[in-house]
Amino acid sequence: MWFYVEKVLIPYERMDAAAHQRPRGNLSDLYPRWLGARELLLHGRSPYSDEVTVRIQEGYYGRPLDPSRADDPKDKQGFAYPVYVVFLLAPLLAFPFGVVRIFFYWFLAALTAGTAWLWLRSLRWRLRPLAIAGIALVTLGTFPAVQGIKLQQLSLLVAGLLAGSAACVVSGYLLLAGALLALATIKPQLAWPLVAWLMGWAFSKWSARRNLIFGFGIVMVGLLGGAEMILPGWLRMFAEALGRYHRYTQNQSVLDQLLPWGSAGKVVAAIAVIGCAWVLWQVRDEPADAVGFGSATAMIMALTVLVVPMFAPYNQILLLPAVLVLARDRSKFLSRSTGLRFLYLAAGFAIAWQWIASIGLSAVYLFWSPALASRGWKWPFFSTFAIPVLIFALIFIEVRIATRSASQKAT
Repeated sequence: MWFYVEKVLIPYERMDAAAHQRPRGNLSDLYPRWLGARELLLHGRSPYSDEVTVRIQEGYYGRPLDPSRADDPKDKQGFAYPVYVVFLLAPLLAFPFGVVRIFFYWFLAALTAGTAWLWLRSLRWRLRPLAIAGIALVTLGTFPAVQGIKLQQLSLLVAGLLAGSAACVVSGYLLLAGALLALATIKPQLAWPLVAWLMGWAFSKWSARRNLIFGFGIVMVGLLGGAEMILPGWLRMFAEALGRYHRYTQNQSVLDQLLPWGSAGKVVAAIAVIGCAWVLWQVRDEPADAVGFGSATAMIMALTVLVVPMFAPYNQILLLPAVLVLARDRSKFLSRSTGLRFLYLAAGFAIAWQWIASIGLSAVYLFWSPALASRGWKWPFFSTFAIPVLIFALIFIEVRIATRSASQKAT
């Protein structure tokens, strides 16, 4: 996968950009946030301002975007994060971005490997160290991980924080779990589904689980209050920046891409959310170390990828806990009906396709023709939209079957 990205995908993107005179600068997704934090904390400028946006474009694209050029990117790379993200980036502001970029690249690689280990802990799946290392390496070899690391995408940082929060809940460190959950809201659209689930779970047994809420609340108050101190009125600016971001990127969810007819994608998303809420209501009393709790948390992560208004592959790193649950419980699926076995095998093939295609293109590059390999650059993406749908369907079925069995035993 790494060979395919380095030798096939990136050269194709460079060639295509040159053919259309499309600018390419550092193309680091960390850069707009880093520069915005630097401008705010060191110079007192609003990161949401047009002036800072132009400066971001000069670094990210190599020059400011020109609306008169039809082939210029539509994504203006404006600062569209809650302003309190600057608190997490503050330690990096003393260094030039070239140094920050190298550090963050390796930090995300280590964090992504650690995320796999954290999800194994939160799911109570005990494996030998060699097996854990194997899962971490396979995770680093997925396209979402490679893309996220290459772009220095904060989605991988959020994925690590969410995994850390879940692992702390299972281990009984509820105050720390809440704090990590609050920090993950630097990307609200990725964090809030899990926030809603864990807050509902904690409220269901207040006396035993209230520290989770306290940890989340204390850190959120600190983040929001600190943000207001350094940039009064930031919430309005953030809302306006978010609106502009969605207008110029026209981001859609995976379901919107698969069901582009009117509001079909949003209707299916609403059904999925309601279905999950119904199932989660039935498992809200489960203890954190129960198998059902881990599976329910994995289902929420899969739902997030399905309905969040952004279909970038790097967000699919959030599918990792659901994939681990399905791998752990494979015998439950392979011993059931033909339809369920087919669905399970289809999901396995969809996940494996990225490696089948990248290995094939790498072989073409090495033993035949780099130009021919470049023409097939799209192949690893063919299952991109199928994976979240299949994974969500399977994990939902698993949790539903488990809750039904538990209710039958109770009666």
